[in-house]
Amino acid sequence: MEQTVRDPNLARYTNASLTNYHVPVNAEIPDMTVEFIDEHDPCINAVSVKGIGEISIVGVTAAVSNAIFHVTGRRLRDLPMTPN
Repeated sequence: MEQTVRDPNLARYTNASLTNYHVPVNAEIPDMTVEFIDEHDPCINAVSVKGIGEISIVGVTAAVSNAIFHVTGRRLRDLPMTPN
C-alpha cells in the first residue's frame, strides 16, 4: 500500500506529507504466520539475532501522529515531527 511518487520534471516527491499517505489499519493487514527456523547460520551477527524491524514498524508513524493530536489538538502532517 506504500508508494513514493516523484514528479518526473522536478524530481521531487509529490507525496512528501502524511496527508495523502495511506497507512494500513489492522483490518487491512492479512494474517501473518511467524516461523522460526532452527539452523546454524554462519553469517549471523555477534548477538546471534536477525532483524525484522520493518514488519513491526509499519504503523508507528501514524500512531505517534495520532498521539500528538490527542495530546495537543494539532494535526501534524509533515515529517520530522518536532516540538516546534
